[in-house]
Amino acid sequence: MNLDLRMPLGLMFTFTGALLTAFGLASRGAAIYALCQGIDVTLCWGLVLLAFGLVMMMVGSKGQKQIESKRQLPQPVKTRQLRQGR
Repeated sequence: MNLDLRMPLGLMFTFTGALLTAFGLASRGAAIYALCQGIDVTLCWGLVLLAFGLVMMMVGSKGQKQIESKRQLPQPVKTRQLRQGR
């Protein structure tokens, strides 16, 4: 199986980052952030994970293209060459 590992990891980080970012935006201004000096840690880490996941997917897609370009399909053997023993 020729799959660049950065693609599924990037997808996982992107999905997790999107969820955290959405939750951070939805809970903006909640009383719980008074404990964190008003910093929305969920939103910050969601954006970090989202950016990391997108970079991993971008680099992984380039790596996947390199894997596919290096893969060479075997050339079909002509039946005449098989009969003559070549």
